[in-house]
Amino acid sequence: MNLISNESLQPFDFILFGGTGDLSIRKLIPSLYFRHCEQQLPEDGRIIGVGRTDYDSDGFRNMLNESVREHIEEADFDEGSWQAFLQRVHYCAVDVSDVGSYKPLIEILAGREEEVRVFYLSVAPSLFTAITNGVHEAGLITEKSRVTLEKPLGRDQESAEAINNSLSAVFKEEQIYRIDHYLGKETVQNLLALRFGNALFEPLWRSERISDVQITIAESLGVEGRGGFYDQTGALRDMVQNHLLQLLVIIAMEPPVSIDPDAVRDEKIKVLRALKPLRGIDAVENSVRGQYKAGAYGDGPVPGYLEGEDVPDDSNTETFVALRAEIGSWRWEGVPFFLRTGKRMESKTTEIVINFRKVPHSIFDTADGMSTPNQLIIRLQPEESIRMRIYVKAWGDDIQLQPVYLNLDFNDVFQKRKMIAYERLLLDVIRGNPTLFMRRDEVAAAWAWIDPIRQAWEQFQYPAKGYTAGTWGPSAANALISRDGLRWNED
Repeated sequence: MNLISNESLQPFDFILFGGTGDLSIRKLIPSLYFRHCEQQLPEDGRIIGVGRTDYDSDGFRNMLNESVREHIEEADFDEGSWQAFLQRVHYCAVDVSDVGSYKPLIEILAGREEEVRVFYLSVAPSLFTAITNGVHEAGLITEKSRVTLEKPLGRDQESAEAINNSLSAVFKEEQIYRIDHYLGKETVQNLLALRFGNALFEPLWRSERISDVQITIAESLGVEGRGGFYDQTGALRDMVQNHLLQLLVIIAMEPPVSIDPDAVRDEKIKVLRALKPLRGIDAVENSVRGQYKAGAYGDGPVPGYLEGEDVPDDSNTETFVALRAEIGSWRWEGVPFFLRTGKRMESKTTEIVINFRKVPHSIFDTADGMSTPNQLIIRLQPEESIRMRIYVKAWGDDIQLQPVYLNLDFNDVFQKRKMIAYERLLLDVIRGNPTLFMRRDEVAAAWAWIDPIRQAWEQFQYPAKGYTAGTWGPSAANALISRDGLRWNED
């Protein structure tokens, strides 16, 4: 498995474009701090923030000292370690569209051409090309350079190809790391261990034994202050094209010949290419798009999507998507995969539910009539756990079955601080391990499947159906899955 190891890293320069941005403050800097605390960063490893704000290095450190600490649990914070970590941190003010302004970055990197050099682009995709061209024209790309890009990588297949073409003009494919932070989650990597490290599941992992697969990424928050950005994106682009499809391919992929990065990614791309296309009216009939309305959540009322800042009054942008997908392969033929994601839903939950087929003939009476089959429930958040639903004899004289759960809670088993998904991924970039990153052909295949769905929505003017904030989405999503005689797992 691609777990964080104690192998020492080479000296590196981690150049963080968007160093003053929200993602850097909330996730990236805390992730690097925790790796520093674990003594997994070499002494000569530097973090260089890059942004337009006119800080010097001391000013940037002061800003981090005020802003980052609130995103680190008090029990996990150590003042001495934090102050030592800040000594790694530097800053360069750069206008990424002006090559002449790269001079401070050129100077701070001078003489370190033999060190690993990571350009991390925590910026809007519209700046990807400007930055890659800028570091190229400034002569900053070396043989040991890598570039890491945050999603979304484009708005469709055409724009993604344009970004990838601009990247490949100055970087080799093996230097490009397209990040999806979901793949850094402990439970996601445990999917690989669960499937390919245990003989128990492989004979069951096929259409003869599995009835359906459900993948849900539910968020309790709305779009908050991101209405302008989100209205140009929507849930299909923001969540399905990357997070949901990545979880699907890990569930559905064939066993790779090894844990070698390209061996794993070769099997993932086969799943994406085997997804049966959803086009035209078929896409409309096998999808639901929704948009949250005002409702109640937590201690009080919350506004609807259309009431958000920078959201047009007539917006049809979806904040919820449900899809019924199928994979055309011997292993999965006839097994529906139901994908669901939404904002302002009843709770924050990410889980994968494997529903097994019922026994062909039950000889027992059961408390629930065995209405629910055996299940494997893999939860990524809020807690990380794996649960298996089986039937056992209920206490008493009669032989009557009742469902119980075999539960593996990662917090109970390992009793360690819950890692930020980025911790593992950032170290993988520095190490040069691309296993958990998307290859160019993966990105293209994902967009090739997603684009026709969006085009069908536009062609048939498919409206986003309203759902009340704090619920599990529009009723049409229940109707979608009930056509197969199923229901969403919402226990």
